[in-house]
Amino acid sequence: MSRKPQLKGRAARLARLFPGSAGSGQAARTPFVLLVVLLLGGGLIGLLVLNSALSAGSFKLDDLQRGTKSLTDEEQSLQRDIDAYSAPEALQRRARELGMVPGGDPAFLDPDGTVKGVPSPASGAEPASLDIPLVLAPEAMDTATVPTPVTGTTAPTAPADAPAAPEPAQPPEALPSSPSFTTPTPGR
Repeated sequence: MSRKPQLKGRAARLARLFPGSAGSGQAARTPFVLLVVLLLGGGLIGLLVLNSALSAGSFKLDDLQRGTKSLTDEEQSLQRDIDAYSAPEALQRRARELGMVPGGDPAFLDPDGTVKGVPSPASGAEPASLDIPLVLAPEAMDTATVPTPVTGTTAPTAPADAPAAPEPAQPPEALPSSPSFTTPTPGR
C-alpha cells in the first residue's frame, strides 16, 4: 500500500493551511454535486414557467386575432351600409320620401346685385304650408300644434270599457321652458 510522502519545509506549512483529512475529498465533492443538481432543477423549473407563459400568450394572441377578425367583418358590413345609403339612387329615394323634389333652374346673384339666369320653381313642387315649419325650434315645441291628417282618417278611439289614460304628473305649463335666447344657425 502506498503511503503519502511526508512533506518538509515550506510544502508542509502550506499543507497545514488546507484541511488535510482523508474524508475531505468526499466532503468537497458533495456541495458541488448539490450545486449542479440545484442549477439543473432551477433551469427546468424556469423552462416550465417560460413555456407556460408562452402558451398563455399564444392563447391570448389567438383570442385577439379572432376579435380583430370579428371587428374587421363588422367594419366592412358598416362600410357597405354607408355605401348603400350614400349611393345616388338611395339619396334620391330618401329625398322623395321626405317630400323633396328636384330643383328648377337656378339663378345667381352677382356682387353688384344683378341676377343672372331665370329662376323657375321646382318641378312637381307643391306649395308648402308657411304656417307650420318642417323643423320646429326648441322654444316653439311647447306652443306648436300638431297638424290633423289630410286624408280624413281619424285616430282610433279607445273602447268604452278600457281604462282611461293616466294624467301627466305635471301640466305642460309647469314644465321649465327653454331659455329665451336663440342660437345662430351656421351658414346663415
